[in-house]
Amino acid sequence: MKELQEIYQDFAKLEGKEITIIGRVRSNRQGKNVCFMVINDGTSFDDLQVVYKEGINGFEDGTKSRVASIVEIAGTLLLTPTKGQPFELSANKIELLDQAVESYPLQKKEHSPEFLREIAHLRARTKTFNAVYKIRSELAFAIHKYFNDRGFVYAQTPIITGNDAEGAGEAFTVTTRGDDKYEKDFFGKQSTLTVSGQLHAEAFAQAFKKVYTFGPTFRAENSNTSKHAAEFWMIEPEVAFSDLQDNIVLIESLIKYTVNYVFEKCDAEFKFLDANLEAGLIDKIKNLVESKFKTTSYSEAIKLLQNAVKNGHQFEENKIEFGLDLATEHERYICEVINQSPTFVIDYPKDIKAFYMKLNDDHQTVAAVDLLVPGIGELVGGSEREGDYDKLIKRCEEMGIDPSSLDWYLNLRKYGYFKSAGFGLGFERLLMYITGVANIRDVLLYPRTPNNLLF
Repeated sequence: MKELQEIYQDFAKLEGKEITIIGRVRSNRQGKNVCFMVINDGTSFDDLQVVYKEGINGFEDGTKSRVASIVEIAGTLLLTPTKGQPFELSANKIELLDQAVESYPLQKKEHSPEFLREIAHLRARTKTFNAVYKIRSELAFAIHKYFNDRGFVYAQTPIITGNDAEGAGEAFTVTTRGDDKYEKDFFGKQSTLTVSGQLHAEAFAQAFKKVYTFGPTFRAENSNTSKHAAEFWMIEPEVAFSDLQDNIVLIESLIKYTVNYVFEKCDAEFKFLDANLEAGLIDKIKNLVESKFKTTSYSEAIKLLQNAVKNGHQFEENKIEFGLDLATEHERYICEVINQSPTFVIDYPKDIKAFYMKLNDDHQTVAAVDLLVPGIGELVGGSEREGDYDKLIKRCEEMGIDPSSLDWYLNLRKYGYFKSAGFGLGFERLLMYITGVANIRDVLLYPRTPNNLLF
């Protein structure tokens, strides 16, 4: 028994040999003298064409096999270099192992993304989603490989937590009661699903120097945009004895390594997506990997945007001033028009950033960084962490955060603490960028969004 992946790897050696394969029918066409079946067993993005004729063992099983049925086929592998495919299987035996119903919802026609989301348990069988989910798998492996090869410790931070990392969004409450009497609930206090593993990772970094988290995070925001989901995955490295510049170097290195790794592993998938989902996708990926990322301070960015408005450029938000929380349109203008390159924007106003970010000497800005990439805007957000206990307490008070709720985190500064830095990278957002998928619902296997809990 052979797998399709093995056949593609060794087809030159298998020419003329008898092989057997089990696969799912993708199409089945009966001709006058010869019939053609296309099958795939899931181990290769590329399909296998099977040629069969009347008189072979199981011919009737072959002709009645519907799309999505499971068949076992034995035959001779023949090279076909002039037919747009390297080989085909000339069948001498076909056995129908399981017949799919005639009403199978994925037929040979175009299906809308909205329809496919309703049958998310089947959509991985389509070429588009097969490509996206294979790339997702390889990208996840590349992330782990990158950090593991560089001596990072993988930290599995809690999914259920008693604190909000930064007021990063509405959190899901975890309860067995359904009321607000948390002292009588399971944990004896209010608990939520995590919005970030960063604070817990910071504690581990003080023990191991280099750590990272890669896991699910949750936002209970009633948002139906193409970029938001209630459940998604985050990559959050943290490095002790590291500053903002070290952080920037790490971000660029991680992005380039992982994207290049997946690009080399998923050649067929990227060619398909370039041809069918986003024209120019391959060139976009090459440009990302090969370009030199630029750095612009927030203050510089504000001046550049103000000049753009003076010169006639129209943003939806044209009131550009220090303190503005940059919108996607501003971010894209900076990296697409001004710098024409992925761009690190650094030193944001403290009032629009999280309490834990290191206060700069001007007392107005913090040592924060966002990576902006053409096409989507912000891809990564990070910072050097505030190491001064008193300053951190003051920032909590300024932002209405009760310091007592974060005693364990704040006290790290009392127990031997030197500068630390890290960032958060949205896994699905990176996946959307490198696949050309426009909606986050289509890079998640089973998306969780408002009023949507299918499967």
